[in-house]
Amino acid sequence: MVVSAAAAKTDAGLGALDRLLAATQDEMAKVNALILKRADSHVEMVPELARYLIEAGGKRLRPMLTVAAALLFGNATGAQTNYAAAVEFMHNATLLHDDVVDESDLRRGRPAARIIWGNQASVLVGDYLLGQAFLMMVETGKLDALGVLAKAATIIAEGEVFQLSKAGDVNATPDDYNQVIRAKTATLFQAAAEVGAMAGGADEAGRAALRDYGMELGLAFQLVDDVLDYRGESGAMGKNTGDDLREGKMTLPVILTLRDCNPQEREIITASLGKPDASDAALAQVVSIMNRYNALARTVDMAHEHVRAARTALAPLAQSEMRDILSDIAEFYVSRAY
Repeated sequence: MVVSAAAAKTDAGLGALDRLLAATQDEMAKVNALILKRADSHVEMVPELARYLIEAGGKRLRPMLTVAAALLFGNATGAQTNYAAAVEFMHNATLLHDDVVDESDLRRGRPAARIIWGNQASVLVGDYLLGQAFLMMVETGKLDALGVLAKAATIIAEGEVFQLSKAGDVNATPDDYNQVIRAKTATLFQAAAEVGAMAGGADEAGRAALRDYGMELGLAFQLVDDVLDYRGESGAMGKNTGDDLREGKMTLPVILTLRDCNPQEREIITASLGKPDASDAALAQVVSIMNRYNALARTVDMAHEHVRAARTALAPLAQSEMRDILSDIAEFYVSRAY
């Protein structure tokens, strides 16, 4: 029997997501309470701006991943609450900073914080969230876990700078792109999974398994996100379709297309690349060229390869419901591309 892409999305995706939400519900309630508490400040603008972003929505996959990893090993110490909240604060800090760097107007379907409060406030509140993240890590007294997230913060910043240096570079390579997404996206997934495993009492082999799983999941996640920037509906991702093109981001669909297309098609793409005022009609032309060379489909295929690697990373662990949920949730995040 042939299963449609939509059916596969429903079966492998939504079921896994529902199971993950249910399995982490009690622990995530504690995490969410801590997030709101630690977003507070006597400086009125800080909680106002922070909560605007934090409460805007999103599945909170990264902190959920931390909680799930801790529960997976069955010996959770309670430190996972601080770790998960710290991961979410790090993520939101990077979103605030990214929107300033990218001059983005939308975030999670609403005006970006910088549009309401300005660039300076967005950067400074992002710094505040990072400071709170590291305070929460220090409070656990676990220096090794603090080291994991501190190293991740450094790598993420390097990835952002490297991506900025490659903006609009028509000679960027797939290796350049891989370096960017490993640093700026997958590293936080990796750290979130590893510190969760540490909170769950995992041995070194268990930590390594979750570390590898998190990296592969993060790579798959970003590849699909970059496809959805061209394939998704405006607003569905909380931003405008085509933002990556207009911001000059050299994502894999663009890189593959530029490598394979003819000179005339290349001119059409470069005429819109990095142009904030590029029209929807121009974007449609670029997407048509991408589809001509199967660039979007090839990017999704690569995401599937990382999903397989994520599942392989979990395979040596003892069979459990949580291991199966984590394995299946990777497929869900690729199913978004259909």
